[in-house]
Amino acid sequence: MEAPALANAAAADPDPLESQGETPDGAPAHLPSPDAPSPESPAYRLQDFDTLATVGTGTFGRVQVVRQKTAKRFFALKVMSIPDVIRLKQEQHVHNEKSVLKEVSHPFLVKLFWTCHDERFLYMLMEFVPGGELFSYLRNRGRFSSNAGLFYSAEIICAIEYLHSREIVYRDLKPENILLDRDGHIKLTDFGFAKKLVDKTWTLCGTPEYLAPEVIQSKGHGRAVDWWALGILIFEMLSGFPPFFDDNPFGIYQKILAGKIDFPRHLDFNVKMEQMT
Repeated sequence: MEAPALANAAAADPDPLESQGETPDGAPAHLPSPDAPSPESPAYRLQDFDTLATVGTGTFGRVQVVRQKTAKRFFALKVMSIPDVIRLKQEQHVHNEKSVLKEVSHPFLVKLFWTCHDERFLYMLMEFVPGGELFSYLRNRGRFSSNAGLFYSAEIICAIEYLHSREIVYRDLKPENILLDRDGHIKLTDFGFAKKLVDKTWTLCGTPEYLAPEVIQSKGHGRAVDWWALGILIFEMLSGFPPFFDDNPFGIYQKILAGKIDFPRHLDFNVKMEQMT
């Protein structure tokens, strides 16, 4: 996918993803119309930004670092191909991310400032988090110390507790979705699987190594799946690898359902006991 020229102004026509079918949960797969600027927000325009670099790519879009020409502020611009979003049936995930980020405000969650679209692309103007992914730091270091793991875990817990207080289940906790700001604090990002949830949902979604047993067994799941994923993440941060892994996703699922964990010898005894209780 070619990067769109930011000089092209976004159109304010009806939503291009409107009425594109049903999601697995039966909810209509659509996006609301482009946002009009709120009274407290500036009226952003695509031509007001210079593109500096592409910092991430995915199956239907990319993330670019952009700089506002007047205020010289840096932002992350998520650019998604409308045809690819529809072809890959990702309409509901895009809608989920937008609706959740519009609702939340927390120091450990990435901020959404503005959205729009033109004939080919959807745009989400978001907070730029310069530290990169926790995943990169974990892979470079191999594993974190107990103190570092405790620090990151505490901030993740604050973020998850906040989401749950808003009746939102995150459903995609993993090192790749945790960014670090310039001071080393976390920012959760990628809310495509997040969902407003009062009781249970039955959608199979998430990363295989982090799925809770009730998700795999299609028994219906709630906010508890985020705490399961946190346990997996803590294990991975302190050991350098997830507790359940296999070359085949179905092999991973079998190991998760069996529930047998082999703790590395170096892992602190207190950490082992806390993960088992």
